[in-house]
Amino acid sequence: MITVIEIISIIVLFAVFGFSHSLLASKVTKEFIRKRFGNKIAFYRLGYNIVSILVFLLVWEFVPHPDIVVYDFPYPYDIIIFILQTLSLFGIIWAVSVVELGEFIGIAQIQRYYLGIYNEKELDEKSTFHIRGAYRISRHPIYFFFILFLGFRPTMDLFYITAYFCFVVYFYLGSVYEEKKLLEKFGEKYALYQQIVPRIIPYKLFGNKKLEKLNEF
Repeated sequence: MITVIEIISIIVLFAVFGFSHSLLASKVTKEFIRKRFGNKIAFYRLGYNIVSILVFLLVWEFVPHPDIVVYDFPYPYDIIIFILQTLSLFGIIWAVSVVELGEFIGIAQIQRYYLGIYNEKELDEKSTFHIRGAYRISRHPIYFFFILFLGFRPTMDLFYITAYFCFVVYFYLGSVYEEKKLLEKFGEKYALYQQIVPRIIPYKLFGNKKLEKLNEF
């Protein structure tokens, strides 16, 4: 009975974190901040990222940690799993390599603010739409490779597998939420991109000439 309560507690706490994380990332929240503080919203992205990391670490620390072992791969299978996890880490690096990290972290916004060229209508991020690298095979390759990286573990206990389930659900729901904003911002071009490239799992691995035309759209 205690184990069931612990599992429910993990799911609920991660769900609350995910909801609050998405709420703070919503356009409604950002518009509220912009109306109250004007172009000082340039500092929002960096603050949002710092707070998100700290809150996540707190949730991770204080949720129940049932240490019941679900599986434990013996040698040499554990080595194979480790190799797959390493490959998925390279996949994360590949996916992140085309992201404008300054914008993602929040540093570029602050730089533009101090240069006096920040446009508050951009809210907390100046985003562009380029189909490059891993984004040619998945609309959310960072999510995809993180799912693989977190899932390839030679040993899995009950806490981690429950947390992993929460991560996968959040990644999917997060992709749905993000794409609503991207459709609003980029319109028909993003709608066409959705038709060509899979959401998360890259089941279309071969190049598509339609992507070249879409980049010229």
